[in-house]
Amino acid sequence: MKIDKPQSWPETVEEARAIQEELREQVIVEDDLPQVRYVAGVDAGYQEQDNVTQAAVAVLSFPDLQLCDQAIARCPTHFPYIPGFLSFREVPAVLEALEQLSIVPDLLLCDGQGLAHPRRFGIACHLGVLTNLPAIGVAKSRFIGTHEGLPPERGSWQPLLDQGETVGAVLRSRSHVNPLYISIGHRISLPTALDYVLRCTPKYRLPETTRISDRLASS
Repeated sequence: MKIDKPQSWPETVEEARAIQEELREQVIVEDDLPQVRYVAGVDAGYQEQDNVTQAAVAVLSFPDLQLCDQAIARCPTHFPYIPGFLSFREVPAVLEALEQLSIVPDLLLCDGQGLAHPRRFGIACHLGVLTNLPAIGVAKSRFIGTHEGLPPERGSWQPLLDQGETVGAVLRSRSHVNPLYISIGHRISLPTALDYVLRCTPKYRLPETTRISDRLASS
């Protein structure tokens, strides 16, 4: 997979914030998807006392969710851990892993936030814009926003609101378990994102894309 990667990465929070504010204008929040035949999960972990980022991508066929392609990349960790700027730690290694793929995914499911971010530019938006692939943020925990109570049944959801704006949704992917926090990354609407997340989550709390890429990233 060919990616037009940035020539350099920011070294300060001020530089990173400026990039987020510039690139967020490119985020498309409407459906602009091809026929989805392959979905990919992306995740990252850290090794050698956090000095190395190991990113993994797992490509699954859709809708039967069989593993078709995978890649792992290891890169030096250049950016410190600062809430709201996680993508600058993880995206460089994720892009390296994506470049190794022989199958180009039609949709990315990212382990993290999309629009549900203080500057509306989480890792799912960042990856979506840089790769020009449709992307969804699928987070295990809430970063920002509030929501109403959620019924216990699988498929129930509530809007996630921040300063009066719908930035995502709280989705029950499995009955009577903790919900997921879904938000637009790029080239997809929120209702369509919720539909694909549920279709990628047939049995467990997390999508199969996330479960497999997480296992690869921590191996």
